[in-house]
Amino acid sequence: QVQLVESGGGLVLVGGSLRLSCVGSGRTFSADAMGWFRQAPGKEREIVAAIGGSGGRIYYADSVKGRFTISRDNAKNTVYLQMNRLSLVDTARYYCAGRGNFGSISTSAGYYAYWGQGTQVTVSS
Repeated sequence: QVQLVESGGGLVLVGGSLRLSCVGSGRTFSADAMGWFRQAPGKEREIVAAIGGSGGRIYYADSVKGRFTISRDNAKNTVYLQMNRLSLVDTARYYCAGRGNFGSISTSAGYYAYWGQGTQVTVSS
């Protein structure tokens, strides 16, 4: 059974940093494109960042460029999201997702085959 487990969320002040982790099990994820999405109350789920299976191609949403960094450690079956200079609009539940047998990234949630349960990030002033 494929499983993704996110961790690292929490409450942080504006301007602070958090590092999210997503650990996978049940399959080898090294060839899979992985993504981080977020969903705020009353809003649709949106792509935050994605990384190709080889780690060579990376995508960031315009709203997080220059502040967030996605990375992966295939030896640990883990994907990370380093979030710096957090702002109130970054408050959301963050989800890790994997494309399953596809190394190319996608910005569409519908192209991701498996998902974690999410971790809450709350930015406070």
